[in-house]
Amino acid sequence: MSHIHDTPPPSSPSLPTSISSPPSPTIIKPTELSPKTLRRMLHHESDVLIVGAGILGTALAITLARPPHSRSVTLLEKSLKEPDRIVGELLQPGGVSALKDLGLEECLEGIDSVRVKGYEVIYYGQGVEIGYPGNTVGSQRSEGDVAGGKNLRREGRSFHHGRFIRRLRELAMKEQNVSVVESTVTEVVKCEHTGHILGVQCLNSCGKNVYFGQLTVLADGYASKFRKQYISRSVVSKSRFWGLELIDAVLPKPLHGHVLLGDGAPVLLYQIGSRETRALVDVPEGLDTASTKNGGVKRHLREVVLPSLPKCVKPSFERALDEGKLRSMPNSFLPPSVNRFPGMVMLGDAMNMRHPLTGGGMTVAFNDVVLLKELLSPEVVPDLGNTKLVLKQMEKFHWRRKGLTSVINILAQALYSLFAANDPQLKALQLGCFRYFQCGGQCVDGPVGLLAGIIRRPLLLFYHFFSVALLSIWLVLSESPLYTMPLTLISSVSILYKACVVLSPFVLSELKN
Repeated sequence: MSHIHDTPPPSSPSLPTSISSPPSPTIIKPTELSPKTLRRMLHHESDVLIVGAGILGTALAITLARPPHSRSVTLLEKSLKEPDRIVGELLQPGGVSALKDLGLEECLEGIDSVRVKGYEVIYYGQGVEIGYPGNTVGSQRSEGDVAGGKNLRREGRSFHHGRFIRRLRELAMKEQNVSVVESTVTEVVKCEHTGHILGVQCLNSCGKNVYFGQLTVLADGYASKFRKQYISRSVVSKSRFWGLELIDAVLPKPLHGHVLLGDGAPVLLYQIGSRETRALVDVPEGLDTASTKNGGVKRHLREVVLPSLPKCVKPSFERALDEGKLRSMPNSFLPPSVNRFPGMVMLGDAMNMRHPLTGGGMTVAFNDVVLLKELLSPEVVPDLGNTKLVLKQMEKFHWRRKGLTSVINILAQALYSLFAANDPQLKALQLGCFRYFQCGGQCVDGPVGLLAGIIRRPLLLFYHFFSVALLSIWLVLSESPLYTMPLTLISSVSILYKACVVLSPFVLSELKN
């Protein structure tokens, strides 16, 4: 195990063993270390150099370090303190399955995580349960999903993000082939002659250091400092989630995530511990009721959001609001890009983001690691220094991940457009979506299976989306008097057109190379 806060000098390789409060250094003789460990410590050289010990970076480090890969890995992170974030707290069933495939399911234990059975969608006070499906057609199965011939319902997990990250990092530090180094990466190191990326330069309490890897992985998250250098697409953010932690909240449907729809943008409620519940309120840019002149976001939450909440939630929400522990995160969208730079790949939120409304980010990340485990296996890529072969595999990675990630990316953006409806056509589609869920059966299992990362069929997403559009049109036609039929027909065409306008940009963004 190698966990290094400040890179020790070559003459004294000391290895602290705790994340938050390192004990006195344990002196390990160089003769007791493997050649790979010595190379990482003394020369800062490894097979894989990963920047960012978040969800993807840590899982990838563990996966590539374990047999059959057995790669030498250096994992760099600017702060090894337990993070405190208001997103990355719900892992969909498809992510739970991927975690099991990676042998990391133990990270879900011992952190007071909560089972999630599905969602409760509440539309103007009226609720409908949309539970996770079982092993439906087109779904991905994993061991334990089927027992005794029964078709079991899948489950997700919710938790405090920081506790989950801490467990992942603890596992990484136990791996003999991984060195976890607390250091701030300042720039990428390139070969002057070939332009190949060789590693990174860092800054820590010992001064400047350079770390080298046959393959450098940049996974430094949603606020990546390197993204603009290697990705031409820009991050789009049109709203922010403002989060509160509710204590002892009473939810309408325990063990379910809650999506509250009404006159404004959506509100999410989901339990993240035995006593804690996360409340996320979407606040679009330029929202008048949240402007400074009208009292800001806090007043918006008290006067606009609080009255619209279920009665059982209001007391805990108001208490949390009075305590004032209000934080926010941008809701960002970034379509995926192919990695084309020799010696480097960019992954995770640094490369691809979607609105967190559907909680799909970690599911995408873990499934990406499952795919990379196969594409970068020693049998396929014996030498990670073979940049042409690695780039060829990353081209395959870009297209093979589409079965899952395109579904989650498109669905997250499209559902947000409907749930934050701000015009008559979108409001009609929003109502159609709710009525569609009320139909039950495949009208629930299909959409929720797609959202959960269980069903990986993009064409099925289009089928359900336009089924919602047609139901929305039928609702408008059936509720309109005959003498308004000409206007109603025009409105129906507008609804179908709006559905195409909502979906098309995100579909095209997934098809671009």
